[in-house]
Amino acid sequence: MRYCWSANIPGSAQVSNSAKIKRQVRRNVPTIVVIQHSTLARTTVVKLLEHELAGWNFIDMISTESLDRALGAEVRLIALDLAGRGVESASLRDDLAAIAIRFPEAPITLLLGTDDVNIAHQALKMGIRGFFSTSLPIDIALAGLRLVLAGGTFCPQLLGAVTNGSNEHIPARNEAEKSLDDRTQYLAIADFTPREADVLAELQCGCSNKVIAGKLNLSGHTVKMHLQHIMRKLQAQNRTEVVARLVQRAAGGPDVSPS
Repeated sequence: MRYCWSANIPGSAQVSNSAKIKRQVRRNVPTIVVIQHSTLARTTVVKLLEHELAGWNFIDMISTESLDRALGAEVRLIALDLAGRGVESASLRDDLAAIAIRFPEAPITLLLGTDDVNIAHQALKMGIRGFFSTSLPIDIALAGLRLVLAGGTFCPQLLGAVTNGSNEHIPARNEAEKSLDDRTQYLAIADFTPREADVLAELQCGCSNKVIAGKLNLSGHTVKMHLQHIMRKLQAQNRTEVVARLVQRAAGGPDVSPS
C-alpha cells in the first residue's frame, strides 16, 4: 500500500521535488547492474565496485524480474550470475532476452563459479562480453571489467591458464610461481596492464587527459605515456581510433588482432 503525505506535511513538496531532482541526476550517471541471487556475493561485488568506480551508480537485484528498476538509468554494463546453469538453459536464455529488450546496448558479463572453457566458448557466440569466475585475482577482474567498459571482451578462460582440477596435486613450492604465471596470462588476454585499463575506461567516458589524471591520481605525463602505450598496442593514431579498435576487437572475438 502506498501513502501520500505531501498534502499534510509542511515543506513536503520541496522534499519531493528534491528527491525527483536527485533521481534525475542519478539517471545521468553511468550505471552498472549486478544480478546475483546470493545476497552476500551481490553485496560484496557492489561494495568493491563502489570503491573502485567512484561516482558511478550501482543497482543490484536478485533476478531479472527486477530489471525495470533500472529503466531510465544510463546502464553501461550488466553483470549476470550464471548460478550453476548451463549456457543452453532456458532460464539463462530468458534472462538474456529480458536484458536485451530493456538494455539492448549494454554489454553483458557473466559471474561464474567455474573456469569451464566450453561455457566461455558457447557464451561468446551468444554475445557475452566478459567472464568473471571466483578464481580470478581481484585486480585482474577489475582490469577485465574496465576493458569491457572500454568496449573490449574479457575471456581469460580461453587461455587455458585455469582449468577444472588444474590446481590439484601441485607442489606447494610451485604455487607462487604458478600464481605469477596465471596473472601474466590473464593480463595477456586483456592486452593491457591494470593501469592502462583504468585509463581506457576513463577514455571511454570521454574524459580529457587532465580529468583522467585527476581521477586516477596520476601526473599528466604519466597519463600521456599510458595513452601512447595503448595506441601502440592497438595500432591507433588517436583517442577516437582507440575506442574504434576496441569495438572491432569485441565484434571479432578476443583473439582478433587490430588491423
